[in-house]
Amino acid sequence: MQISCRSVDSLIPYARNARTHSETQIAQIAASIEEFGMVGAIVVRDGVIAKGHGTLASIRMLYGASKRLYPPPGRSRGAEPFPDGEVPVIDASGWTDAQFRAFVIADNQLALLAGWDDELLQLEVTELRDDGFDVDLLGFEAVELDMLLGGGAAGTTQAEARESLADRFLIPPFSVFNAREGWWQDRKRSWIALGLESETGRDGNLTFADSSQPPAVYAAKNAYAAAVGRDVTWPEFYAANPEARVQGSTSIFDPVLCEIVYRWFCPPAGVVLDPFAGGSVRGVVAAMLGRQYVGCDLRAEQVGANRAQWEAIGRDDCPAPTWHVGDSRELGRHVGYVDADLVFSCPPYADLEVYSEDPSDLSNMDYPDFLAGYRTVIAAAAARLRDDRFACFVVGEVRDTKGIYRNFVSDTIAAFRDAGLRYYNEAILVTQAGSLPIRVGRSFSVTRKVGKTHQNVLIFVKGDPRAAADACGAVDVTMPDTDEAAV
Repeated sequence: MQISCRSVDSLIPYARNARTHSETQIAQIAASIEEFGMVGAIVVRDGVIAKGHGTLASIRMLYGASKRLYPPPGRSRGAEPFPDGEVPVIDASGWTDAQFRAFVIADNQLALLAGWDDELLQLEVTELRDDGFDVDLLGFEAVELDMLLGGGAAGTTQAEARESLADRFLIPPFSVFNAREGWWQDRKRSWIALGLESETGRDGNLTFADSSQPPAVYAAKNAYAAAVGRDVTWPEFYAANPEARVQGSTSIFDPVLCEIVYRWFCPPAGVVLDPFAGGSVRGVVAAMLGRQYVGCDLRAEQVGANRAQWEAIGRDDCPAPTWHVGDSRELGRHVGYVDADLVFSCPPYADLEVYSEDPSDLSNMDYPDFLAGYRTVIAAAAARLRDDRFACFVVGEVRDTKGIYRNFVSDTIAAFRDAGLRYYNEAILVTQAGSLPIRVGRSFSVTRKVGKTHQNVLIFVKGDPRAAADACGAVDVTMPDTDEAAV
């Protein structure tokens, strides 16, 4: 057997390879190659890959990031790299066509037939962890690692493992938060029973923008314009068709999501800075969990309502939340005294919801002006965040007046990166469908726009993520005293 080096561009994936590789797995393989070096070689027949499709994709990822490929023991141990853009290859051109096709299947399937000695595996993984090795490189899912490292006994089922994670972290720390689950809804009702009234302070002017309506409303407006023989404004359309205004009031923030973010990403007794405060939920939940909340909102009536609600709750044993009235583009002027341990907010989604008629309100601006102001706020908040700390924004995509996505999520990520933070986690918050099935049923056949029932929970880190995690400490899932908090 002879191993030679060939250009990665000269290798051809087998068109009928039935083995699949997710982007996550390819990234894991790339991390493994970086740690251990290139172990083994890609097997080809007449230039077509028989073994190593995932490996080649990972190597392309490394080369695309201007990295080099090393044999064992790897770069960190002083090995010389392979020629740039090349990969070690074993040539199996002597195989028949049937042998080639059979090997592609057998090589993958035979590996699946092997098992583990669970006790030895647990011993090895635990010792590697204790020796400081990054066990994430081993390729196990989070639940499996938790079980191997003592979070679950031998024979524990996946459901039991999930339950164990929920006991430790409130919910399993996966990338989907399902707000439709019964547990989530029960928890939310408990928080609301405390007296949360985030809609207080929101007058009749706080509505979804006239032009930011579901596709069915656009179709109805166009049909009405055709019927009257001319273009019509949104106010004209709603005057003639009041039942068409299906988005009537602004949204309320989920207290359970608040609780998760504070428990996971903010140190106990830490300071939370919220540049788009809105209603009282984030402030009240922070206080009940022992965090000092500082929020800023443009609207004096909203801030007054928030303060009144906290007084009505009357918890002298908690750090009282602080709300400031002011334009968050000048955040330093309003909260320049703050050294935050967490930046946490839910910004206006461009003009999807109009919060006031104040020209300084970002929700009143066209998108370019909104984005410029939005980036200013993020930069100001990032400047008040301590080093080695997290930031979290809850956002979602919005459409322009023609129904095209503005790419708001990516604009948020870019703004944080430009402010010096790094993009660290993303989770999808699955929200209640509400009346969406009815609305989608009316519009999908015409527009092919899918109904949106999720938001993006974006996590950023300033400084060292390990140090930021250490600052947060162990996750405490105990609820406040029910005798005092009604939760």
